[in-house]
Amino acid sequence: MKMTSDNIIFALDIILSAILLAIIFTKLYLRYLGKEEVVVTPASEFTLLEKDEKEVVLQKEISFKNVGKSCATIMDAISRPQLPFEQYDKVEAWGIAERKGAPREDDYFESVLIQKKGDNPDEITLLANIILIGRKGLSINEALKEMPDISIDFIWLETGRTPCNYKKIILRLSGDEIRKLANV
Repeated sequence: MKMTSDNIIFALDIILSAILLAIIFTKLYLRYLGKEEVVVTPASEFTLLEKDEKEVVLQKEISFKNVGKSCATIMDAISRPQLPFEQYDKVEAWGIAERKGAPREDDYFESVLIQKKGDNPDEITLLANIILIGRKGLSINEALKEMPDISIDFIWLETGRTPCNYKKIILRLSGDEIRKLANV
């Protein structure tokens, strides 16, 4: 059979139509499968985890629940207290983020999957740990006497069917609350 320009155009039309249909069906299938949708809620008030002469460790639970149709991944999490020495130089503030029930000694956040709605586990709890250390030779009780209010940025890297992106909530901790938790 001789290939004419009409036959070539017809064959190209069929190939392009097949490619277009494959793209449309793939997009419809992925839409049917759905995306992850992680809802983040602070699940508790700050509590006293430990205290000694030089430092106090406070902790807050944060609930991550996937109400979407696809698995989500929390690839990194950071708990960052906002207390520069220009604001208050008697306390050094550090933060650590970890998964409840999976503490680590190296302060590294190990990524975790949150399964789709209804699968196990579709909810996890992360911990925002805040470490306050007395500076300038002060005990922690002396250093906390004039402690100001602080904000804590809780930042995490989230991904799934959507491209990865950083998200953040801001936790507030008043100086009065810190003193009460530390029994100062």
